[in-house]
Amino acid sequence: QVQLVESGGGLVQAGDSLRLSCAASGGTFSSYAMGWFRQVPGKEREVVVAISRSGGTTFYADSVKGRFTISRDNAKNTVYLQMNSLKPEDTAVYYCAASTVVSVRGLVNPNRVNYWGQGTQVTVSS
Repeated sequence: QVQLVESGGGLVQAGDSLRLSCAASGGTFSSYAMGWFRQVPGKEREVVVAISRSGGTTFYADSVKGRFTISRDNAKNTVYLQMNSLKPEDTAVYYCAASTVVSVRGLVNPNRVNYWGQGTQVTVSS
């Protein structure tokens, strides 16, 4: 059983930056592709970014390309999401996710996630 704990959310203004962290425990971190999803009330959870087990392959949703960066440190069992140039439409609860999918693109489907974090709120004011 893998536990995922997110941190780093908060309230910022448009144009600001935030870095989210997700610390994993209880499993072999390097065995999992990792991703960040977000969800707003009334909408389905959607993938934002994903990274392969080694960190060599990444996936970005079109809405965040050029602004968000995902990275991982397998020695620290942690995945990060650097969010720059934040926009009000980035406001959501952000969830860390771990999956045994082989292809990073497999993480586009939330049904392929094996473990979820509890979520952290990101609010961007205009």
